[in-house]
Amino acid sequence: MFRPLVSLLMLSGLIMQISSFAKADEGMWLFNDLPTKLLKERYGFEPSKEWAEHLMKSCVRFNVGGSASFISSTGLVLTNHHVGSDTLFKLSTPERNIMDVGFLAKSHNQELKAPDLELNQLVNIKDVTAEIKSSVTDDMTTEQAVAARRAIIAKMEKAALDETGLKSTVTTLYGGGRYHLYQYKKYTDVRLVWAPETAIAFFGGDADNFEYPRYCLDACIFRVYENDKPAKIEHFLKWSETGPKENDVVFVSGNPGRTSRIFTMDAIKFQRDLSLPYIMTNLRRQEILLQQYGLRGTEQARRARDDMFGVQNSRKARLGMLAGLQDPQVLADKAAAEKALLAAINADPKLKPLAAAWQTISETTAKRAELLGKGVAVNSQLFGIALELVQMAEEDQKPSGERLPQFSDAGRESLLQQLYSEAPIYADLDHVLLADSIAKTLEQRGFDDPLSQEILAGKRPAGRATELMGYSEVMSVASRKKIAAGGIDAINNSTDLMIQLAKIINPEVRRIRTITDQLDEQDKQAYAKIAEARFAVEGTSSYPDATFTLRLAFGPVKGYEQDGQQIPAWTDIGGAFQHEKKHQGQADYVLPASWKKVEASLTKATPFNFVSTADIIGGNSGSPVVNRAGELVGLIFDGNVQSLSGNYIYTDKQSRSVSVHSSAIREALQTVYGADGIVRELGK
Repeated sequence: MFRPLVSLLMLSGLIMQISSFAKADEGMWLFNDLPTKLLKERYGFEPSKEWAEHLMKSCVRFNVGGSASFISSTGLVLTNHHVGSDTLFKLSTPERNIMDVGFLAKSHNQELKAPDLELNQLVNIKDVTAEIKSSVTDDMTTEQAVAARRAIIAKMEKAALDETGLKSTVTTLYGGGRYHLYQYKKYTDVRLVWAPETAIAFFGGDADNFEYPRYCLDACIFRVYENDKPAKIEHFLKWSETGPKENDVVFVSGNPGRTSRIFTMDAIKFQRDLSLPYIMTNLRRQEILLQQYGLRGTEQARRARDDMFGVQNSRKARLGMLAGLQDPQVLADKAAAEKALLAAINADPKLKPLAAAWQTISETTAKRAELLGKGVAVNSQLFGIALELVQMAEEDQKPSGERLPQFSDAGRESLLQQLYSEAPIYADLDHVLLADSIAKTLEQRGFDDPLSQEILAGKRPAGRATELMGYSEVMSVASRKKIAAGGIDAINNSTDLMIQLAKIINPEVRRIRTITDQLDEQDKQAYAKIAEARFAVEGTSSYPDATFTLRLAFGPVKGYEQDGQQIPAWTDIGGAFQHEKKHQGQADYVLPASWKKVEASLTKATPFNFVSTADIIGGNSGSPVVNRAGELVGLIFDGNVQSLSGNYIYTDKQSRSVSVHSSAIREALQTVYGADGIVRELGK
């Protein structure tokens, strides 16, 4: 039956209005739904299924957060120095500070085994939307819906694991509009091969972070092993001889963390006015705490360095996100797009009921605002381990489908690898973190709050932290294994003070978790309706928000204009030496001695860093950048400050992804580090 012509014309106009908000190279596209038509029309390139599969299987994901790629048939893996820094920190000692001085293994037997690193290679994607959605019915309460969805996901993940032996994870897409099962091959024997000095990997320090132009060799190389031998890899990236030219389209294949572009205006305003400012206040507090701890001595500064980088990076990233949301034009564009979509929905009687989803989001957002800062802030490495042991023992009393997702059977191997990590825990740093987090809990809940008093146990925060640290066995991996093996009886009978504190706090943690799980479920159902509305109005050829799963982004290598200045797409190696002179006397702008020693031998015109319009976000760090031939031409390591609003909205006017050029990596390996063995392996 045809609709009246006037309604069709109105709807057509509204669709055109909504489509006008889509920007040129916006998109973090699913590998099982690539925009082949768009790529062909815009760039004259149509990726084949073989091209896409090869690129997909050449990529890996770091369990600590970040992306990477295979670059040889012998298991070499390329990622960022800052993605690998968690492992570099854990492998460092006061006598050999790999973070500072770098590392190069001249042979396989010199490669250093990471204590708890897991790499995931995506090998299969399956659409399981129908099965997941059918498990939740309209007559269910929110609590029943949470349980039903959790049960079917746990069952599906375990069945897939048992059938294939692959790590299997169900991922929510389009806010709940679609569900895909991602299956990964795991590599848990991962060894460090090469890392440059932090001085060149993070040249310019916090001041240059999220800025451009840049001069950073933010790269390091690992190797995966199987059966104690370098793994034989079928899918890996060839190394480009020249890299990209200006305006060449490049492709970024990586695991962007989380975006919230589907968010309604109410949810956006909550982020702008409450959530982001709250998070930034906490990050500033942590930053000061770590700075003060680091001032105690050289060793303390080394111990705090990895945490400090993470906190400073997060603080600056969220500052950029907030700046984006405080831009009147960004909010006006977002509001106009939402208004146009709602108008299109309300113009169609069949779609009109979906408009109620916006009211649901408004209500759940108000409840999230009430919860902000109302939980328990107690946190440190040892306390986190104790709480995980307590919750694991409790959850193991239930069938896998009824447990919290992180304790299901399908994910147990990865959970235990982290829980039993031999990586060092520094008691003095953990004490500082624990004491401050107890104090913060008192500030949030009030000193006289009953739970606050139980946590303190009659002592001041620092004194309580001293007591807890002095009477806890969870520092020992052997003790953790013994407690875990003992199950709920071991927890109930434990005299370990950290375990006892976890038992005190656990009910409140669970209470808050239950509330947020229910709010998440309501949001899933609401955003599924919003996604349905968008599919009806805009068509299904759109990309979902990022979920730390593999995506493809693309765009040309291209400079931009800032403050009336044209910012070039490239920097070169010679520019790094000029940048050092410009900032003479500033600690973060001192090139390593290894670079100064070979300055005359370096080809100064070699491209160092470059920018493109490819749509990226946190989690893309370490993503390979490839050309049409699938050859590696660069390594994503950052975005400029204008890209940080990309969590919520994309614009290609100034937003740029920042990469290390493939030629710079090869030049450094050969000329600075003498890593001829690695160079011979590249792309072979």
